[in-house]
Amino acid sequence: MSQGNTDVPGQLKTLADAQALIESGQCPIPPREILDRIAGKWAIQIIVVASRGPVRFTELERTVEGVSRRMLTLTLRNLERDGMLERTVYPTVPPKVEYQTTPMALELYEALLMVTNWSRKHSACVALARENYDRRLNEEASSGSSMTPTKIGVAM
Repeated sequence: MSQGNTDVPGQLKTLADAQALIESGQCPIPPREILDRIAGKWAIQIIVVASRGPVRFTELERTVEGVSRRMLTLTLRNLERDGMLERTVYPTVPPKVEYQTTPMALELYEALLMVTNWSRKHSACVALARENYDRRLNEEASSGSSMTPTKIGVAM
């Protein structure tokens, strides 16, 4: 991801400045850029784990299955930079570092829960639509015709 559009404009010094800009209808960062960042392979998983309370790097490394140390480090830095996570370093030997979600990330987490609940609610409908599509594709493939646009109704 390019870093070109991620600089916060110089006039944004406080949260109130940012809020005033939003209320005026301006977005200092395009929504697509923010969505790309949070929809990345690891960001959502990290936010979900961190939403339970402060979490250490090693715990994230164990919990977020398949993430490499490098990708975890980069994703944590990006989430911290975007204001989703707060990083706290404790002056111990070795240093203890914890990550905690910000109120903004907790708001995102609530939205993710809504999307998850929606997907559970509509899971059977999606499965039925897939079966209908696959069956129609197979029937048309065996008859030698190509799929034509049709409307397949799925009762909810």
